Amino acid sequence: MKPIASISLDLDNQWSYMKTHGDAGWQKFPSYLDLAVPRILSFLKERDLTITFFIVGQDAALEKNHAAIRSIADAGHEIANHSFNHEPWLHLYSREELVEEFEKTENALENVTGVRPVGFRGPGFSLSPTVLDVLGERGYEYDGSTLPTYIAPLARAFFFLKSPAMSPEEKEKLKKLFGKFSDGFRPLTPHLVEAGSRKIVEIPVTTFPIVKVPVHVSYLMYLKSFSSLLANAYWKAAMLACRMTGTQPSLLLHPLDFLSGDEIEELKFFPGMAVPSAKKVEFLDHITGLLCKHYEVVTMRQHAETASLALRRTSQDLALERA
Repeated sequence: MKPIASISLDLDNQWSYMKTHGDAGWQKFPSYLDLAVPRILSFLKERDLTITFFIVGQDAALEKNHAAIRSIADAGHEIANHSFNHEPWLHLYSREELVEEFEKTENALENVTGVRPVGFRGPGFSLSPTVLDVLGERGYEYDGSTLPTYIAPLARAFFFLKSPAMSPEEKEKLKKLFGKFSDGFRPLTPHLVEAGSRKIVEIPVTTFPIVKVPVHVSYLMYLKSFSSLLANAYWKAAMLACRMTGTQPSLLLHPLDFLSGDEIEELKFFPGMAVPSAKKVEFLDHITGLLCKHYEVVTMRQHAETASLALRRTSQDLALERA
């Protein structure tokens, strides 16, 4: 049997990128879901892949997005929580603000899809002990908000460089965007974390084992904008490193991995948007094909359930040894 791997997609919408970038007009909640979601679902169906979609509550609350979001659940994919307002400074929220954020998102998602989420990922990998406490209180089974990489400060600096319209106040809120240098010391393997009075599974977004540089698809697309050979070699090397170290990958996608700057003019600033969408889909086929060759691809919830069982068995075995 193959080891397992998971694929997830953060369904960040056009307005959420504009908001984080400091662009005017995001308050009207412009959406590309009607364009992106059918393309993504078609890609997944053709390859018999079932994945997890982390969906923003604000999008689920707007009727114009209901058909696109409902189609994700109807296709059998897992629905998970990606916050309501998609603010990468979630770690600054009070407990009361977090409870409201979660309640609104859960209600919106359940209203559209009939599903109450059990998984969460913070926007911009935003996480705090209070967020974990609230996840535990609300019965969540897993979190996927950590990105174990040393280069988070560089990624944040690059983002700020590409966001000249951003005010100092906005930059202050985003000072932990993508995490911090010490996140590189976090484990790559699923593990249990304290979440209030209980423990839940943390599934990190996989980075390149040992060197801990990012491998999620947006980074690969950025490399591809310079060299297809480099991007392909980088991904093959990452997969080899995962197999050699026993890492079970959790691969992260975004809608922009299926779209180009020619289709979404307002987001041309985003890395990798110069690559035509057809070339992106072709590259995605290569990425997922190599992943499926060596791993059984499951949803994040299935990944968490398998990891939880293994972790608890290990804990019980250790307890028996000590006894």
